[in-house]
Amino acid sequence: MCIVEQREIEIVPVDGEGGFWDDRAGLLTCLREAPPRVPAYLGYDAIGSELFEAITELPGYYPTRVEHGLLQRHAEEIADLIGYERIAELGSGSAKKTRLLLAACVERRATSYLPIDVSREMLVTSARELTTELPGLRVQGLWGRYEAGLGWLRDGDSEPVTVALLGSNLGNTTPEERDVLLTEIAATLRPGDGFLVSADLQKPAEVLEACYNDPLDRSAFARFRLNHLSHLNRRFGADFALEYFYPRAHYDSATTAVQGLLYATEDQTVALRELDLELVLRRGDSLNVGFSYKFHRPQFVADVAARGFDLGAQWIDAVWQYGIFLFVRSGAPPFRT
Repeated sequence: MCIVEQREIEIVPVDGEGGFWDDRAGLLTCLREAPPRVPAYLGYDAIGSELFEAITELPGYYPTRVEHGLLQRHAEEIADLIGYERIAELGSGSAKKTRLLLAACVERRATSYLPIDVSREMLVTSARELTTELPGLRVQGLWGRYEAGLGWLRDGDSEPVTVALLGSNLGNTTPEERDVLLTEIAATLRPGDGFLVSADLQKPAEVLEACYNDPLDRSAFARFRLNHLSHLNRRFGADFALEYFYPRAHYDSATTAVQGLLYATEDQTVALRELDLELVLRRGDSLNVGFSYKFHRPQFVADVAARGFDLGAQWIDAVWQYGIFLFVRSGAPPFRT
């Protein structure tokens, strides 16, 4: 069923009318890992999406600020290189940065924006703001997880499209999840289609840990990470006591990942009644509520290219070593017929 908000806005449920929130099989697999892990998308319910916006405003959180600067400087060039009317974005969130690119696109051609996000509330809010700020932009929000949104694109019309994966979205996947996601994107796009993706490149541990932890006078990261447990309490009848967990992020140079962890401050047994699962945690045990992988640029480019893409252009902030990359799906003809 399509939900029409106004003439320029349409929200399309592509993932079981929100039923994906109750995907018990995937959650159980993650919770049985060592340490137990909460899938990343479960952190982005309506509450979590708002809390993440507070993270992007922290003075030490550079990815949003640096990416915004890159798009401010290069949006017109990127819009010229894309050349297509349709832009789909995975994990669109508030689309604050993306609107810089969309504004440049609207100046050049009629543009349709297809944001894909698990938060219906965020899709509606961002769509209303975008269509108000950018007259002529059409927004068709796809409500669901990445895989469902990509599946909808594959099953839809054959118009050219650029898929955008900005922010930390790619870095927030595990290597196994990333392999599946890039393969899905490659299977969705046809020769000549674009893939616009951001990648945070490797840098010293002290820089990364300062970025992914709260300064002394803020609690945005703590509230965002603890909301993962609150979400499990609300949806799966869990009894996590938030006061018995301490949030902290650490950089693991061996895996090149920042791990967002919640440490148990005392021995406890947590029941997730609707999952028929108990977690036995000792003091000092951790729960993983997020990864943020950092990339070595040549290897990153090679990994994407191996899935049938050519690197068309790249824009890298030399100070913060953060890049936006435009790939083109390989093959001929360059446009669909």
